[in-house]
Amino acid sequence: EAEALRDSFLSGDDEKVVSTKIDNEINGNWIASTSTLHEARVKAKAKRRLRKNSSRDSGRGDSLSDNGESVRGPQATPTSPKSKLLDRKSRSGKGRGLPKKGGAGGKGVWGPPGEVYDLEEVDVKDPNYDDDQESCVYETVVLPLDEGDFEKTVTPIVQEYFEHGDTNEVAELLSELNLGDMKSGVPMLAVALALEAKASHRELTSRLLTDLCGRVLSPDDVEKSFDKLLRDLPDLVLDTPGAPQLVGQFIARAVRDQILSRNYIESYKGKVDCEHARAALDRAAVLLKMRAGMRMDSVWGAGGGQRPVKQLIREVNLLLKEYLLSGEVVEAERCLKELEVPHFHHEFVYEAIVMVLESKGETAFKMVLQLLKFLWESSVITVDQMRRGFQRVYSEIPEINIDVPRAYSLLEQFVEQSFSAGVIDKKLRDLCPCRGRKRFVSEGDGGRLKLESY
Repeated sequence: EAEALRDSFLSGDDEKVVSTKIDNEINGNWIASTSTLHEARVKAKAKRRLRKNSSRDSGRGDSLSDNGESVRGPQATPTSPKSKLLDRKSRSGKGRGLPKKGGAGGKGVWGPPGEVYDLEEVDVKDPNYDDDQESCVYETVVLPLDEGDFEKTVTPIVQEYFEHGDTNEVAELLSELNLGDMKSGVPMLAVALALEAKASHRELTSRLLTDLCGRVLSPDDVEKSFDKLLRDLPDLVLDTPGAPQLVGQFIARAVRDQILSRNYIESYKGKVDCEHARAALDRAAVLLKMRAGMRMDSVWGAGGGQRPVKQLIREVNLLLKEYLLSGEVVEAERCLKELEVPHFHHEFVYEAIVMVLESKGETAFKMVLQLLKFLWESSVITVDQMRRGFQRVYSEIPEINIDVPRAYSLLEQFVEQSFSAGVIDKKLRDLCPCRGRKRFVSEGDGGRLKLESY
């Protein structure tokens, strides 16, 4: 009974706890004290602030104090997420702020700046070490060209040669290729392309074959090439009807340039069944008999800008003299086109006018005027070339007048007739120089003018 009575009565401390619980709990709901709520709010606020700024200010070192307040470290400059990705510094807020791996860890970086790599020494203790690799010699192997690749590779080289005319460049390009058994195809391909080109290109082809023989090609390669050309003449005639005559000229030029033996044509006597090959060999034999003892540099004519200027001037003079004898303007036009020097037509105009000034009678005057008009209307001579030819005569008329006293008057008449025929314009006609009229200085002349024949 005494113990029961002792348990039923609370001590003083127990009464305080019970009273505290009663004060903090009303109707079964727990009520926190004011100081506890304040501390919880401060800590939650500090945590939210730290969590909000951690992504952009991770290096500031924010922390909480013992009382829950945020303690902020040194201020750091906020950076954008993109620049943060490209930043090579440590993101943990530790370290000295230097680049990772000493600056040698970036993409495409082979090492830190200033590092020089030496040749790697062979490790004898390497399990993969081989004694034979010490004496190995590595070379670049160029595979030989097959027939398809040969034509695709060599054709642009020959076509480009037709533009620049440098045989040394062609020899260097061909020497870099592994032609193998296709060496004999180089002359054949060059000749086949030249058959469809101009006479100047055929002349360049003959020079190319001469320069390549001994450097890239051998005489046997050249002979095999012409043998194949003679066999393929029936196919070449389909595209170029004059192929037999042209191939014959190539053979004659090759024999004269000593890249084909003199017995080459004789070796085919009585052994040729193809009429085209027989015509080519006959053409070559005739040319060799006609031009014996001299190099046939003019077998392809005097065309092309590769010819010396003096030789072109000589050809122009011969053309004009032949025209004055025959009077055929169509033939003169054809010969002028065969020269293949449209940039040099001003020389033709100049020589024609000078020939008129130095001639006697009206025949040359009318024929040259007719020729210039025909060439002007057929657009063989352009405006610039015609103007330049007349201007050259204008500038040199004082010197011409020394040999031809009536040069001024004849030039004025020819210029006026050319303007009437529509060969030149009014501006070019007005530029024609004229000599001032002189008066007698003797007494009693009465101011009479000099006669034209004086």
